Amino acid sequence: MILHSFLTDAFKGIHCAAYNTSKAAVHQMTRSLSVEWGQHGIRVNSLSPGYIRTAMTDMLLAEKPDLEKLWMAGALLGRLGQVEDFRAPTLYMLADGSSFMTGADLRVDGGHCASA
Repeated sequence: MILHSFLTDAFKGIHCAAYNTSKAAVHQMTRSLSVEWGQHGIRVNSLSPGYIRTAMTDMLLAEKPDLEKLWMAGALLGRLGQVEDFRAPTLYMLADGSSFMTGADLRVDGGHCASA
């Protein structure tokens, strides 16, 4: 099982405490479920992407153009993520190569958390 979480820090430039709190809860749920379900051979991990270019974020950036500058300030790889950036990490988490991985979070954020 793969759970989705968005970033591990606050969504910069937007007031959304409930959203950010729910994403932190995904991390704890990942750990808790891995403890409960591991005995049944079920692995539970989460994937935490960084800022991603989607139709939703494009609309948000059109409304608040200053956000892109704020988000790019922490973009160590010089760009926002694309949906395609998460295919291989997701496949890894589903494949046999990650068979000894459970209760973990795979952060795929272009270095945003490292720059915080």
